[in-house]
Amino acid sequence: MVVGAFPMAKLLYLGIRQVSKPLANRIKEGARRSEFFKTYICLPPAQLYHWVEMRTKMRIMGFRGTVIKPLNEDAAAELGAELLGEATIFVVGGGCLVLEYWRHQTHQRHKEEEQRAAWDAMQDEVGRLALALEALQGRVQAAPTASALEELQAQMREVRAQLCARDPQPASQAVSAAKVQESAQV
Repeated sequence: MVVGAFPMAKLLYLGIRQVSKPLANRIKEGARRSEFFKTYICLPPAQLYHWVEMRTKMRIMGFRGTVIKPLNEDAAAELGAELLGEATIFVVGGGCLVLEYWRHQTHQRHKEEEQRAAWDAMQDEVGRLALALEALQGRVQAAPTASALEELQAQMREVRAQLCARDPQPASQAVSAAKVQESAQV
């Protein structure tokens, strides 16, 4: 159960159970007043309950085969009304439990759907990133490697060195060389 909804849900269920007690008392009162209700609804379960209870007690005490007398009508009507009232409270409480279970299952199902959606989104993102990685790897493989660049730079240095060796001296060097030759002649 969610912590935020805890007090309200528990309060609601407690209220339903508290309302079921007066409802059970009204059913008991109706069972005592109505002859039809008393005869056909209250008496048979009360007599069955009395018979099972007495039979169990007699077997525990060691008496077997003892005939069990049925309850008188007033006592059976009272017991039947009590059983009906307790059954009403039990049914309402059970209904609250079923309702809470259903609500919890709905919440769990919703949470699982959210997790599944998040998982699917993450898988889509991973797929998109895998495609982007493949594209980048293709670019890297198409580009020259660092060693190829170093080779090209070395070749360029060699070509420059060769060009410098073939080229006549630049004009400033030529003038300074001419002055050196004139001074040597004088």
